Amino acid sequence: MNEIKSHWKKWVYWFLFAVAVIMVYKALDNFSDVMGAIGTFFEVITPFLAGIFIAYLLYLPCKKFEQKFKKSKLKFLSKKARILGVATVYIIAILIIVLLTMFILPIIWDSVVDLINNIPTYYEAAVNKLNELPQDSFWHNDLVNQVIQNIKELDLKQFFQFDKIVEYIGNAISAVFSIVDVFIALIVSIYILTERSAIMQFLRKLATAIFPKKTYNHLGKYFDDSNTIFFKFIASQFIDAVIVGILVSIALTIMGVKYSVVLGFFIGLFNMIPYFGAIIATAISVIITIITGGLTQAIWMLIVVIILQQIDANIINPKIVGKSLKISPLLVIFSVTIGGAFFGVLGMFLAVPVIAVVKILVEDYVDYKIAIRNKES
Repeated sequence: MNEIKSHWKKWVYWFLFAVAVIMVYKALDNFSDVMGAIGTFFEVITPFLAGIFIAYLLYLPCKKFEQKFKKSKLKFLSKKARILGVATVYIIAILIIVLLTMFILPIIWDSVVDLINNIPTYYEAAVNKLNELPQDSFWHNDLVNQVIQNIKELDLKQFFQFDKIVEYIGNAISAVFSIVDVFIALIVSIYILTERSAIMQFLRKLATAIFPKKTYNHLGKYFDDSNTIFFKFIASQFIDAVIVGILVSIALTIMGVKYSVVLGFFIGLFNMIPYFGAIIATAISVIITIITGGLTQAIWMLIVVIILQQIDANIINPKIVGKSLKISPLLVIFSVTIGGAFFGVLGMFLAVPVIAVVKILVEDYVDYKIAIRNKES
């Protein structure tokens, strides 16, 4: 009986192996069709993925408001705390988008257009100042001359014409979202936020059924740690970037710096990239200020930005982030460098939370191996 059972298992194994080989061969033989099907699949689920991402970003604010409503003495508010928390967050988000669209974005747009239109004038002024320098100056070497020549030949206006910008935005929106997709994404995000307890309960039951208890406990721990790190980093850095952008914009406006709002939010946005972002954005802003307002204004602008960045680094950011991610500066610089080299700006931005998760995994593995060795000895 055991021999027949073993023989049967062997035949099932080889049958399944043959089916897998045929499927792989067919997939490779019709590679373009398979990739097209995969592309169609991801195109269909894009609004659902977008809805999950929106819900992920809005989870913590919804949780905070829900806790506030639960503490209310009014029975209606405490009973409907979750729905009211979700509704409050979405109303605030819509108001922020409306305010940005009506007030901030037009100013940024006008400043960008004006900057692009005046680039030839600024370029000519910079070249004249460069020509006034001594011939043995560093700025007269072949590399600098080549860069200047490349800038001269580059026609930036063709990329910033209003018609083309509208076309780019329209193509991008139509490629990623339609009105129906946006609606689906919002509905999915609202459903996830309002029904998150039931969804998480189902996922926990599913994981309990699939994995052994020890594996489930480890996966739960690392999932919670990773989620906390990613959410804390992304949400806090975004809020911090907005605050820094507003503060720098106000300061530069008071100083009379041209394109103050653009430069302010440019510095705030790049401030989301640890270490390198603030340096790169400030350096570019100083160069633009030298061209548009002179060296003296650029120096004062640099001093003010450095002071505001120090206030942010020592007061604002720690308050927003709460507990530190507990990563050494050397590890941050290393992760940002590697992330930027392989994945560009997005890699630089996500490098810190990723390396924080990897650090937890490595530390737990080391502790585990040391514990085993101590037990053996």
